[in-house]
Amino acid sequence: MAFESLSDRLTKAFKNITSKGKLTEKNMNDMLREVRMSLLEADVNYGVVKDFIARIKEKALGEEVLGSLNPGQMVVKIVHDEIVDLLGSEDAPINYKANGITTIMMVGLQGTGKTTASAKIANVMQKKQARKPLLVACDVVRPAAIEQLKTLGKSIGVEVFSLGIETKALDTAKAAMEYAREHGYDTVLLDTAGRLHIDDALMQELADIKSFVQPDDILLTVDAMTGQDIVNVASSFHEQLQVSGLVVTKLDGDSRGGGVLSVRSITGVPVKFVGLGEKIEDLDVFHPSRMADRILGMGDIMSLVEQAQEKMDIEAANKTANRMMSGTFTLNDMLMQFQQMKKMGSLGNLMKMIPGMNQFAGQIDEAKADDKMKKNEAIILSMTPEERENPDIMRASRKNRVANGSGTTVADVNRLLNDYNKMKTMMKQMGNLSKGGMPAMGNMSKLGAMKQMRNMNKMMRQSKKGGRRF
Repeated sequence: MAFESLSDRLTKAFKNITSKGKLTEKNMNDMLREVRMSLLEADVNYGVVKDFIARIKEKALGEEVLGSLNPGQMVVKIVHDEIVDLLGSEDAPINYKANGITTIMMVGLQGTGKTTASAKIANVMQKKQARKPLLVACDVVRPAAIEQLKTLGKSIGVEVFSLGIETKALDTAKAAMEYAREHGYDTVLLDTAGRLHIDDALMQELADIKSFVQPDDILLTVDAMTGQDIVNVASSFHEQLQVSGLVVTKLDGDSRGGGVLSVRSITGVPVKFVGLGEKIEDLDVFHPSRMADRILGMGDIMSLVEQAQEKMDIEAANKTANRMMSGTFTLNDMLMQFQQMKKMGSLGNLMKMIPGMNQFAGQIDEAKADDKMKKNEAIILSMTPEERENPDIMRASRKNRVANGSGTTVADVNRLLNDYNKMKTMMKQMGNLSKGGMPAMGNMSKLGAMKQMRNMNKMMRQSKKGGRRF
């Protein structure tokens, strides 16, 4: 995941300074030196880093900070606020028209994931923002791009308009706008052609389309893996087209993330969306403050709650939660939890969103955790309905039968039953903590979500003292 190394180093730097009883210019300079090196190694632009460190030092050495009860924490807050400023102090939503059709041009170099990003954004608009989008295949240079867009559009239930490769991109755009008006679409996304590098022919084609459709947004797709080249590409496109926002793809990869931290400061172009995986739903609206929280290891509760609302079966989750809070917890409930967790994605990434759990995320072997979950599912599914509802009846003969039926061992079955008993105990403790029942995810407020996560965090710490980690 991008920023992972940066996050680890910054966490270490802050831990050193917050442990000091008093803030001095010396330990402040030591911390700032570590922050500077962390940012440079993350491939952040040198000029951006220099200004960033200067602003932090100026604010951190003021009397208000030095004289505070927790000067180290004040410094962390200053760094957090400065990172938010780097990323963009406010969210940058799509510039939707109050009336009429909102038109968005998707531009970018070939290979940055522009066509996929177009479909992902259309999916977000349709499912989360109650829009009726039309995708338009204006990349007439690559026939494969048109077919790709049609396939993606079909998978999300969004219509794709195309006149084929024989029609010029500008003529396709003109016909698409007329089609959108006739069929009641309120948003049009134009997937334009890309090139391996910026050239005059590409820019002229884009300029012609821009002149005709007068887009409300021009979104440039950039690949997070290209590092500082994000800034160069964004500067070139912005100079000629006045780009209004960036879509950063492959942020889940091994990129160091420095380009994302640099681009807003240098070009003034905000990041509007970030791609976090290959699946069609793996695209998020970009929130600077949430990203700053994650970079500094503070978690991201609101994104976690939103993911739960989108991906979990809320009705089934609430039903299971109510059973748990009333003291009932069966292997069927445990199976449902495994299935819900798979929908939420990587366990390590989920832990990074929970405040205080970021430090444990790196200790998880994702492959082993995934293999264990698959084994556990197979074991439970090999049990009879009676055994799932009442695991206490599991004796040696039953365990042998279940192990043979699931392709596992009796030791695996015993481990599952031990984990089940621990979870059952934890659920009883959570029931006592909640006192009024766990709130439904669909109705969970920010304050309520944070309260529940704190309780979960407390439970995790308690369980680690008494048993093995998993």
